[in-house]
Amino acid sequence: MEYVILMKDDFGGFISRLAKLQKLAAPVSKGYNNFSFQEVSSGDEVALKYIPTIIPPKKFFMPRQETLLEFNTAKGLEVKPVVEHEKITLFGVHTCDLAGIQCINMVFSIRPRDYNYLIRKRKIDIIGLECNEYCDEYASCCLVSSHLPSGGYDLFLTDLGDYFIAHVNTQVGEDIVESIKYFKSAEASNLEELKSLRERKRALFKNEVPIEPRLIPEMFDRAFESGVWKDLEERCLACGNCTNVCPTCYCFDIIDETDMDLKTGRRYRNWDSCQLEPFAKVAGGESFRKERSARQRHRYYRKFRYPVSKFARFFCTGCGRCSRACMAKINLKETLNSLLNDRYASKPFINDEI
Repeated sequence: MEYVILMKDDFGGFISRLAKLQKLAAPVSKGYNNFSFQEVSSGDEVALKYIPTIIPPKKFFMPRQETLLEFNTAKGLEVKPVVEHEKITLFGVHTCDLAGIQCINMVFSIRPRDYNYLIRKRKIDIIGLECNEYCDEYASCCLVSSHLPSGGYDLFLTDLGDYFIAHVNTQVGEDIVESIKYFKSAEASNLEELKSLRERKRALFKNEVPIEPRLIPEMFDRAFESGVWKDLEERCLACGNCTNVCPTCYCFDIIDETDMDLKTGRRYRNWDSCQLEPFAKVAGGESFRKERSARQRHRYYRKFRYPVSKFARFFCTGCGRCSRACMAKINLKETLNSLLNDRYASKPFINDEI
């Protein structure tokens, strides 16, 4: 593994040069402790210390609205596939969002592969940025092991006071280091400082819910009939905020739209949400998840149970966005604690069966 260092005094020059190589997006303060990934051209615009952005960087990989094809019926049926993409570098991606990108990479890489997504993904370079402490009280990144870097980036920066230490993870990362010219090789003392920081983090970051992560899937196995879901139903507004801001939600709807000439048009996809009542409605008006309790339950199972069976990992990254965005103040950590204390879900833990 190759490590290099970037002095803080050179950060502004680093960002300026990076922005000249290709389009650059980074976290930017929007006021009132809100942040958003936006195009930047100077270091002054970048928020180095920020809580997770309103919308995750998933939006660059899977746009909220995306054209898939264009058609013309004027002379027969002409169909033109469309792949919308651009070269871009994302700077300052936290480990929770790196984990989210890894999750949707897995989803769209299995058959049937989503080539629109995969082509766009290859055009995006990622520079990660480590959190040295908790973002805020909503984070649960230690519970799902997303508080430490585990790949998914080209270059990864850690703030060590007067300088950043950067892990060069790919050829793209190496090319960035060579192009920028502000980096120099890390020494043994720099690596020792990084090791000390990680040790402090392991002491600071603890499971935010009092349960061993390996036991979470079995807790959900026993929680399907829990009364916790009815409690959520009484509070949930079914607005879909939680899924819109989630870094691992990937559901979409496909729409064919005809232009005013009734001859040309396009097919595009929009983000969709399992929290909206029409999502699970089929022909004849039947809905498989008409009750809000069923939809909330489905959301939690899609984070903590179903992907464990299919991908051997949680699809919750602990970013806390769903809790921050919920107008009904539904808090993910509180829900997990309620399930842990529920007579259905907690039975094996109370009886020491596992």
